[in-house]
Amino acid sequence: MHCLSQNVQETEAIASELAATLDGGECIAIYGELGAGKTQFVRGLAAALGINPRTVSSPTFVLLNVYHGGRLEVFHLDAYRIHGDNDLEAIGFSELLEQHAVVVVEWADRVAGLLPAKRLDVRIETVGESQRQITIRRS
Repeated sequence: MHCLSQNVQETEAIASELAATLDGGECIAIYGELGAGKTQFVRGLAAALGINPRTVSSPTFVLLNVYHGGRLEVFHLDAYRIHGDNDLEAIGFSELLEQHAVVVVEWADRVAGLLPAKRLDVRIETVGESQRQITIRRS
């Protein structure tokens, strides 16, 4: 699926459409440069699952945020500051994948070796000041 987002609201709406297809147990790998809108995408996903979007923030320094209270629990990881697969394993990444939750990994390219083969890849590319090309693919 390829979508062109003109603004933050459209990015959140695209994430909302994806959220409607989730049953729990999915891993969503998000790719994109700094400032592309990865966390904003997660905010839209969480809101569509019934989680307060104001609780969603980038877990760059804590590595993992957990969001409760919605239709599904969301584990939100950020691999930006990770120095290898061992860092992610240290916080129990493989165990998180076994939960009936949605596991979202920002900067997924940095931990590609740990990602499950069956996942959703979300690529967010900046194509203008506020425009983003969002590509969603199930593997």
